[in-house]
Amino acid sequence: MTQTNSRPDKNVRSDGAVPPGDGEHKLQANGVSAAGSIVMAVAGSAPAYSIAATTATLVGVAALGAPAALLWCGIPMLGIAWAFLYLGRADVNAGASYSWVARALHPILGFLSGWAVVISATIFMVAGALPAGAMTVTLFAPDQANNTLLVTAVGAVWFLVMAACVLFGVHVTARAQWIMSLIEVAILVLFAVLMITHAASGKHGGPSFSWDWLGFSHLTGANVFVSAALVAAFYYWGWDVSSNLNEETKDGHRNAGSAGIIGVIIVFLLFEIFTIATMVILPAKTIEANSANILSVLGEAVWPGIGGKLLVIAVALSTIATLETTLIQVTRTLFSMGRDHTIPKVFGTLHPRWKTPAFATLVVVAVSVLLFILSNVFGGSVGQIMTNAIASIGIQIAFYYTLAGLAVVIAYRRVLLKSAKNFILIGLWPAAGAVFMGYIFVAGIWQNFANAAWVVNILGLGLIVLGLLPLFLFYGKAKEYYSRRPLELPAELDAAAPPNVDDRDPAR
Repeated sequence: MTQTNSRPDKNVRSDGAVPPGDGEHKLQANGVSAAGSIVMAVAGSAPAYSIAATTATLVGVAALGAPAALLWCGIPMLGIAWAFLYLGRADVNAGASYSWVARALHPILGFLSGWAVVISATIFMVAGALPAGAMTVTLFAPDQANNTLLVTAVGAVWFLVMAACVLFGVHVTARAQWIMSLIEVAILVLFAVLMITHAASGKHGGPSFSWDWLGFSHLTGANVFVSAALVAAFYYWGWDVSSNLNEETKDGHRNAGSAGIIGVIIVFLLFEIFTIATMVILPAKTIEANSANILSVLGEAVWPGIGGKLLVIAVALSTIATLETTLIQVTRTLFSMGRDHTIPKVFGTLHPRWKTPAFATLVVVAVSVLLFILSNVFGGSVGQIMTNAIASIGIQIAFYYTLAGLAVVIAYRRVLLKSAKNFILIGLWPAAGAVFMGYIFVAGIWQNFANAAWVVNILGLGLIVLGLLPLFLFYGKAKEYYSRRPLELPAELDAAAPPNVDDRDPAR
């Protein structure tokens, strides 16, 4: 399919799937199907992992307002997903927001947006690998579940296995995701039905469900709302990996963005069902006491004997799967940066056989293993490492999602009033998402200063600011990136396009 612009863009290939560069800089086109892109988006948000890792944290922050936090963060998050869809229509690039923000707002903001993706994903390697290790140890040696060294070592092994899948090509990556994610989601759907049946039977350990749990009445106070929103943002984060795979997805300029929207909707439903069920079925003290193993306890309550083990398997698969998608996100972003020479150009090279960013992958692996060691030596308990990582990642997520939401409004400003659809899906909704994310970014940082949460701000904000260093070091070598022209809209959406453009043309 051809990505058709009203003004031909030399930086977009005629097949609409692979952006500029000679053969050395072309990822493997058509390696991911449309359905596979949806699987990637769901796996990126890691529903079972997110529920297991953050439900107790969210309930601890928002209490009965936890379902509302997911709902009122999910709505603006969907606006950001619409932004990614339309930005991807205008520019197929593995860097996604890194490229889009640069061309719609400013190259420096684009670079920092990509940098935020890189550092949030790298920090997540620790936040994701530790639960993978913990779930595996829980399954085979439950008496060693609190052994931080063993948990870290096992998590590192899983991380290396997923790194190998990412290195060996997008086809291998896609097959691994299909297997892990389908089993995970099947288990979650089964337990969603079981939990609804269990709760309907009146077997409650907690309060009965009330519709006001979805309103603002339990999110009183700015501190409560901001803290809950940052945790909720971490729940959803990861669906945008489908956009980082747009060069490798069949008809990526359409399918990658659509997959992100479908992924957000699927995980929203799972998050809400499991959060509400947890609050209804388990007592508050049980939730607090089992923050690291909440799904296992929930499974035992719903299906004694086997339920806990099945959900532990789902969490393990989810965690391992999201390690893979996060590796994809960070390596593709680094590849796009290297291709533009905004970081050392060796990051923009591909393995000649596998067509994957091999150098970027190996560097991320080395840095992540080092972080595993440092977190084990200096980070304290697994729980403390997770708490700091989740809070700091929430700040970085809010930063680059804010910029993406603004970017689509600016890029498409000439066509926002062309139709009600354009106004809502390209203008109003993404803009609302950007305002929401921008608010929790600023308020979250301010709140951390007020609470003396220096570690979170150093990791969250300080590492974004650190991106100014490579920006200045390589500014002179990336003149094309820092002088590239603005995004050009697809012809069927461009107000300046020639009349009688046939949107039914399969070439588009």
